[in-house]
Amino acid sequence: MNTAPILTIELRYEHDVVLARQRARQIAELLGFDPQEQTRLATGVSEIARNAFRYAGGGKVEFAVDGREAPQLFLVRVHDQGPGIADLQAVLDGRYVSATGMGLGIVGAQRLTDRFQIESAPGKGTTVVLGRRLPRRAPVVTPAVLARLAAELARHAPQTPFEEVQSQNQELLRTLEELQARQAEVERLNDALARTNRELEETNRGVLALYAELDEKAQELRRASELKSSFLSNVSHELRTPLSSILNISRLVLDHPGASDVDEHRKQVVFIRKSAQALTEIVNDLLDLAKIEAGKVDVRPDTVFVGELFGTLRGMFRPLLTSDAVALVFDEPPPDLALFTDEGKLSQVLRNFIANAIKFTERGEVRVSAHCRPDETVCFAVADTGIGIAPEHQQRIFEEFAQVEGPLQTRSKGTGLGLPLSRKLARLLGGTVTVRSEPGVGSTFTLTVPRRYASRSGDGAGERPGANTLPSGRAAERGDRV
Repeated sequence: MNTAPILTIELRYEHDVVLARQRARQIAELLGFDPQEQTRLATGVSEIARNAFRYAGGGKVEFAVDGREAPQLFLVRVHDQGPGIADLQAVLDGRYVSATGMGLGIVGAQRLTDRFQIESAPGKGTTVVLGRRLPRRAPVVTPAVLARLAAELARHAPQTPFEEVQSQNQELLRTLEELQARQAEVERLNDALARTNRELEETNRGVLALYAELDEKAQELRRASELKSSFLSNVSHELRTPLSSILNISRLVLDHPGASDVDEHRKQVVFIRKSAQALTEIVNDLLDLAKIEAGKVDVRPDTVFVGELFGTLRGMFRPLLTSDAVALVFDEPPPDLALFTDEGKLSQVLRNFIANAIKFTERGEVRVSAHCRPDETVCFAVADTGIGIAPEHQQRIFEEFAQVEGPLQTRSKGTGLGLPLSRKLARLLGGTVTVRSEPGVGSTFTLTVPRRYASRSGDGAGERPGANTLPSGRAAERGDRV
């Protein structure tokens, strides 16, 4: 080892332990250690020197620098000729218990240094070596540096025990301040950690919510895919029937161009026309549904007089009543009943209700009525005495292409788009569609819309219908049958 000695202190008296502490701190300062490191080294040396004096009756403390090049090591060797330490390993492991506190200084000093070596045997004494690496900023200790260090130590006389106590108190105060600062820093870090944990919890909840939303979106996409497949299947099926009729009947007419039976040809052309009309209705309903789903349907509100609307509907459906077994009745609305809404869409919903009611009523009546509610909504009702709808099917009829099987459904086959389209149109007008039905008794379809349509921005345009506004047309008398 290339060890250069600095100073040796004989431990003969109590104050020599204090002297060893002082010199350890002074040498550490001259070697470039900061105040905290100086205190750690002085405390470790003091504890080992006190053990040597207390348990061995004296000893020797040697200060030196190990190494010729960086990194160098500040070494302190404490040797005594005492009885040695019988349970050394138990002391080093922290398992030794002593009433006098023996062993605590050794364990504490071990924690305060970079290098710690101890040799002890009964009757041969104990040697403890404490080592601490010199700071990186410190210059390499050469013989010339050691000479200056020795001269500096000679100029600084050791402090009295009282002065040493004062120095230790100051060191203790500085240590306490550092501990308080560290405690404050620990508390700040704990607060930051707590905030981070809370943020992580919120983030985790957000991630869980996002996953749940993604799962929901995935389910919606699966449902949309299934609906699309069902939609395409139903559309293909519904379009195939009128197209097949048109093709087959057209082929029949073309195959007999010279036939003399004009009535038969006329009948076939009528069939073609009916099939084309059915096909047109399907296409129109599909286009309307697509426009509503895409948000490309414009609502054009205007003043609508219910009496005039009923008169138009009465004239429209009169040709459809081919049997006296069913009567179409329009209850006369109050003369001042008017709305500010889109008349075309309102009429389309009512036409679907009335057409279905006539189609599925074999005898009795279809009654159309309207009244204003206190909440400024207008309720339109189309009641029939037809076959009715079972409770388990009353929601299914509002699904696209959904139809309830039955004898009248077989004879009066529809597209299954009228009611779904009616509900979407009602929502577009800010209203709702409901149904009340009992099999064998009849059904009542109800459309409820605001008396004054309000745009999505909440500011409807146009003039509000006056309470005393009278219909310009001549309304039918109450209970008038068509």
